[in-house]
Amino acid sequence: MFNWLDRLPLQMIALPAILLGLAPFVPEPHLWEKLKMLAAGTLQRPIDIFDLLMHGLPVVLLVIKMIRGERETS
Repeated sequence: MFNWLDRLPLQMIALPAILLGLAPFVPEPHLWEKLKMLAAGTLQRPIDIFDLLMHGLPVVLLVIKMIRGERETS
């Protein structure tokens, strides 16, 4: 299922994960803001849900790739 992810170099996933995960840098990253909203139960507007997905997807893909890579080396 994730064969396409295995073929991608780690840098091609890490860079977008870092940049989108931390953007915008000031006043606070969107990902952190949306995760706080999710925890508080206030993540309801479609634009906020889209923001969470857009800023969080590269981070999730990076975590999956790292877990799969570690599993292969074990």
